[in-house]
Amino acid sequence: MSPRIECGKAQGPFEVRRPERQSLPIVLASPHSGRDYPEDFVASSRLDPLTLRRSEDSFVDEIFGSAPALGVPLISARFPRAYVDPNREPFELDPAMFADVLPDYANVRSPRVAAGLGTIARVVANGADIYRDKLTFAEALKRIRGFYWPYHRALKDLIEQTRDRFGYCVLIDCHSMPSIGGPADYDSAGGRQRVNRVDVVLGDCHGTACATELIDTASATLARQGYRVTRNSPYSGGFVTRHYGRPSEGLHALQIELNRMLYMDEKRITRKPEIEALRDRMSELVATIGGLAPRHLLP
Repeated sequence: MSPRIECGKAQGPFEVRRPERQSLPIVLASPHSGRDYPEDFVASSRLDPLTLRRSEDSFVDEIFGSAPALGVPLISARFPRAYVDPNREPFELDPAMFADVLPDYANVRSPRVAAGLGTIARVVANGADIYRDKLTFAEALKRIRGFYWPYHRALKDLIEQTRDRFGYCVLIDCHSMPSIGGPADYDSAGGRQRVNRVDVVLGDCHGTACATELIDTASATLARQGYRVTRNSPYSGGFVTRHYGRPSEGLHALQIELNRMLYMDEKRITRKPEIEALRDRMSELVATIGGLAPRHLLP
């Protein structure tokens, strides 16, 4: 049975799951696990529902869903990444996708735009074009104002509330990655022999987004759990990590990418039984990070 697309659910663009009392200086975010697809978006796409979902970080919000029990808030987008991507600058847009001229402030030359994966994506993760026809800038602006900005306002509020309470904040931006690099990934080999990826990739924007002790602790914890871990390759951190990670101000951001092979059937987009063990280990990871001595993280 094909995975179901959920259309037209009027629940707001994101969900925040809060603990009764926040006890750890951590905010968890899942910007790409959304699966509420607007009906007009689905109708405008040339892709079938299964292919349209290829860009999702499916079930990542569930893997980190024990956050409130750990004393940590979790924000997750309900809207899909293929509709609008909150891990991009607000206006990374491909002019070839639009029927009208984009404003001067649009970033039309970023590497993400060139790969077809801007704020409004041209393609899904396997490289297939999403749309039948060109969009208008008004449509992009509607998505950015109605989904992108509200998500970031809520995320910023959680980060600032956490820093106000503890003196610092650790943002863990939670993602998943295909087990094999796709055609737009620089770790593939010309589409002929692609790289089988490690279990987890940690990204701190090459040492600029968080304290060294934070990524060292995360890496050691994951290795002790039996995972193969790399840092900053092929993912060093997206817009969220770069934008919110300011260690000198007590704001630390760490991106985590989980290999989908660990917990899901990538072709059918269904959970494997192993998802429960992964959830338990991610809970252990969050708790361990929460136990870091404040002297390593205070500004």
